[in-house]
Amino acid sequence: MLDRANDTMKALTSVTVDWTYTGTAGAGGGQSGHMTTDLKDTCATRLTWVDVGTYEQIRIGDTAYARSERAGKRWTRTPVDKETAELGPTSCTQEFASFGTATKGEPTEVGGTPAIPLVVTDKADKGGTYTFHVATEGKPYILKVDYKGPEHRTTTTYSAFDRPLDVRPPAAAGG
Repeated sequence: MLDRANDTMKALTSVTVDWTYTGTAGAGGGQSGHMTTDLKDTCATRLTWVDVGTYEQIRIGDTAYARSERAGKRWTRTPVDKETAELGPTSCTQEFASFGTATKGEPTEVGGTPAIPLVVTDKADKGGTYTFHVATEGKPYILKVDYKGPEHRTTTTYSAFDRPLDVRPPAAAGG
């Protein structure tokens, strides 16, 4: 079931991704993010850190526009090179892969969509558990992934599958 869900996600032409990260005892603060993406080279991303503030980026092909609270919320335009395209917020790609042994949970709903939770543990990730919530009606999309580990927790939700993107350069971008 999880392999089919991963294949369905890899075939997407666009998706919206929302996530939260919370560090547990002594592991740091939190972060949240929102991204709409074509899973290639066009996306709009907003990251918010508990202790730092907000960072926004729009990437269209080989050009990225970015602004942050620390930089006075002014948009700057920069080229995307191979190194920055594969790291950090400039990346519009998402990896859809699973690992380890999955155990089916009880049927549930994610955002009103019926789903089956698949709990996955991996020997390499000592103490961490992933729960993949896979849609049971329509295409087997991964709707949500929860990770609970000894030092942090994350929740990632996926929506707006294959919907047209409306990602444009900001009105006022320096360069």
